[in-house]
Amino acid sequence: MGKKDKKGKKGKGAEKTAAKTEKKLTAKQKKDLAAKGEDDIESILAQIEAEDRKRVEVVEHVVDPPSRRINFSLVAHPEKEELILFGGEYFNGQTTMLNNDMFVYNIPRNEWKILKAPAGAPPRSAHQMVAVAANKGQLWVFGGEYASPTQSQFYHYKDLWVYHIAAKKWEKINAPGGPSARSGHRMVCVRKHLVVFGGFHDNLRDCKYFNDVYAFDLENYTWKKIVPTGTPPAPRSACQMIPLADGKILVSGGYSKERVKKDVEKGTVHTDMFLLSPEKHDQTFLKWKWQPIKQGGMKPSPRCGMAITIGAANKAYAFGGVFDTEEDEENLAGVFFNDLYVLDTERTSWRTVTLSGKKDTAAPSRRRRKPKEGDDMDCEDDSEGSDNEAEMEVETPTVTTISDDGVFTVTVGPALTQATSSDSQETGTVANIFVPSPRSSCGLVVKHGVLYLFGGMKEDGDRQFTYNDFYSLDLHKLNEWKIIIPNDQSSEEWFASDSEEGSDDSEGSDSDSDSEDEDEDDMDVE
Repeated sequence: MGKKDKKGKKGKGAEKTAAKTEKKLTAKQKKDLAAKGEDDIESILAQIEAEDRKRVEVVEHVVDPPSRRINFSLVAHPEKEELILFGGEYFNGQTTMLNNDMFVYNIPRNEWKILKAPAGAPPRSAHQMVAVAANKGQLWVFGGEYASPTQSQFYHYKDLWVYHIAAKKWEKINAPGGPSARSGHRMVCVRKHLVVFGGFHDNLRDCKYFNDVYAFDLENYTWKKIVPTGTPPAPRSACQMIPLADGKILVSGGYSKERVKKDVEKGTVHTDMFLLSPEKHDQTFLKWKWQPIKQGGMKPSPRCGMAITIGAANKAYAFGGVFDTEEDEENLAGVFFNDLYVLDTERTSWRTVTLSGKKDTAAPSRRRRKPKEGDDMDCEDDSEGSDNEAEMEVETPTVTTISDDGVFTVTVGPALTQATSSDSQETGTVANIFVPSPRSSCGLVVKHGVLYLFGGMKEDGDRQFTYNDFYSLDLHKLNEWKIIIPNDQSSEEWFASDSEEGSDDSEGSDSDSDSEDEDEDDMDVE
C-alpha cells in the first residue's frame, strides 16, 4: 500500500511541475507579446469574429483577382461554370496575413467576384474545403490554423462550417466527437460522409502528427471515429488524398517530423501509398481497412506540397512540390518542381504528362485515341465525373536548370520547356511549350475537362515568393498551359532582413509574360 501511495504522489508531483512550467511559459509569452504590442491569439480571433457578426448583408461585387496566397482551398462549383477560392495566407518577410475571403471565378466571363456573408468562418490556412451538390450546393470547411502577424502565436481550429451556396449563408456546425484541433489534414467526401485523415498540431513547444480517421454524416450531422483494421499510414500532414468512384479512398505521401535531440528535429517526406476501403454491405460507415499499395509507373520523386485533384476516367492530376535537403542543422536547400503527373487510380500507376505544344499548320494531322468514359463521383470534390480526358502522357524525365544564389543551391524545373511531338518529328520542328514556374502549395482543380492552377510559393534563400498567377490546361488536348493571370513578381513587396540585402534580383527570370507564346524566357533550356 505504501509503495502505491508513493507512486500516486509522484504522479501528482509531475502534474504540478508540468502545470507550473506551463504557467511560467504563458506568463513569459504574455510579456513578449506586450513588448511587441500584440494581443494573445484568442483575443485577436474574438475581435475578428465580433467584427464579422456586425455584418448583416451579403456583399458581392466584381473585383480584381485574389491576392497572393498559399494553403488556401480551391474547388469547383457543383453546378455552375465557376471555381470557388477560400482562405489562405501570405508572408511578406515581416508580417503574416491570414484570409477568410471567398472569391468566385466565373469561367465563361473570366471574371472574379468577392463574396462576403455575415458570421462566416474566421481567417485560416491549411484547412480543408469540400464542395457537395446537396441542398443546391454546399461548401464544407474543417480545421486549419491561424497565425498572429508576428508568427509568435499559432492557433489550430477544430470547427466545422458549412456555406450554403444558394442562400449565401454560413452556418457553424456544433457536433461533438469530431477530430481534435489540427491543420495540414485532408478531407474528402464519399457516400454522403466527410472523411478526415491526418494533420498536425503545433503549440510552438512541441508538434504532434496524426493518422486518425473521422467521418461526418452529411445527413444526420454527426461525427464518428473510424478505427480501420490493417496497417495504417504513419502519422503525417500534407498528404495527397483522393476519393475513388467505388467509395474507397487513396492516400499517398505527406510529411512529418520528430525531435532527435534538444532543439533539433528531423523531417520525413513520406512516399508510400495506402488504400482505405469500406467493408462490403456495412451500413454503419465504421468498418474500414487500411491496405499498403504498390505504386507503378514513373512515381514522383520525394516531395512535399504537391497539389492533387481528381479528374475523369479514374485519373488524378498532381503538380509541383518541394524537397528540402539539409546542408546542416540550420540551412536547407530547396528543390522546387513544376512537373505534371497523372495517376491512374485503378492501376495506381503514375506517368509524367508531356505536352504536345501548339500544332504546326504545315504538319499532318494525327489520329487521337478515343478517351474512356468517366465515372460519376458521390461528391463534387474537385472532380468532373462526366469529362473525358485524352491521354498523351510520356514517361520522360523532367528537364531542370540549376541556379546558385550564394546561400544554397536551388534546383528548379523550367518555366519554358522544349518538347518534340509526333507532329514536330515529322516536320523537323521543335515546339516551345510554356509551363507554370516551379512551386509548392498551389491550388489545383478540374472543371469540365480543364485543369486550373492558382497561386502557390517558392523560396530562394531566405526570401519567399508567393504567387497569384492563374493558368488552365485543356485535358482533352494536352497541348500547352494557357495563361489567365501572368506571374508578375515585380509587384510583390518583401521586407528583407540584413542577410538578404543584395539578393533581391535573384528571381528576375521568374516573372511570366502576358503572352502565351513565351519563347524568350531567361532560363536555359536543355
